[in-house]
Amino acid sequence: MDPITLIECPRDAWQGLPEFIPTETKVAYLKELILTGFQHIDAVSFVSPKHVQQMADSEQVISQLLASLPPNTVPPEIIGIVVNEKGLRRALATPGVTTIGYPYSISAYFRRANANMTRSESRSLVELLQRETKAANKNLVIYISMAFGNPYDEPWGPEIVQDTLDWLKDIRVNTVTLADTVGTASPDLVRELFSQVKDHVAGIELGVHFHSRPDHAEEKILAAYHAGCRRFDSALTGLGGCPFAGDALVGNIPTESVLFALAKAGATPPIDPASLTRLLQLSNQIRTTYSHEPPPN
Repeated sequence: MDPITLIECPRDAWQGLPEFIPTETKVAYLKELILTGFQHIDAVSFVSPKHVQQMADSEQVISQLLASLPPNTVPPEIIGIVVNEKGLRRALATPGVTTIGYPYSISAYFRRANANMTRSESRSLVELLQRETKAANKNLVIYISMAFGNPYDEPWGPEIVQDTLDWLKDIRVNTVTLADTVGTASPDLVRELFSQVKDHVAGIELGVHFHSRPDHAEEKILAAYHAGCRRFDSALTGLGGCPFAGDALVGNIPTESVLFALAKAGATPPIDPASLTRLLQLSNQIRTTYSHEPPPN
């Protein structure tokens, strides 16, 4: 049975919170993730503080995190998200960041709203990311935003996703994550799309990053798993998500739901759910302190 790669996403969970989370709080949480056994962490982004104030301290967070780890601790994969060349330069200059992530949108509206780029400009940036990360001996993951459709009445279909994957394979991008950015994908659509494209791009590690209402989370994970997916993004307690979803209940898939679903499917979860008690407490504490939002039931 193929092993599961689980990417914990505190960056996505935190970046939209209205109050700034102190650097030391972020460091303590990330350290707890590592000591609990999480090996892949979407930890920071290198973007303008004017637009994402929560990530203004990314360099300091990673530096202090590495300094805080006990001797002989094996550092995990640390993913840093970038949206332009300036962010790339910052990420490459930050020791400890092993993987650069970039959200490539197949929705023109979403691409303009988030990065103010044309399709050609965004593709040129991806090609630059590929060259620069390879030269720096870093990994690269490309997220296909709006992979499961969009609410903007724009053209969408599996052939658009497939075309994007063909291009990424041609430029030798090895890791791609299909993102349900606004949380509208049904389990049937997840199963159909993943099944249709996974063999077409053999050689690419293909994952999923879902946003979802809590009552649909497990179904989406199981649909992807049974279609052959073995790489999953999630965030403890389901905190975060896309502000464009238009539904306050749409957030990241809770990691605890992913682990439950994988166990239900007969897979071996990469993290023991029984080890999450302290992390769940910390995540709920961050939720209530910095968003004034009650913890989930």
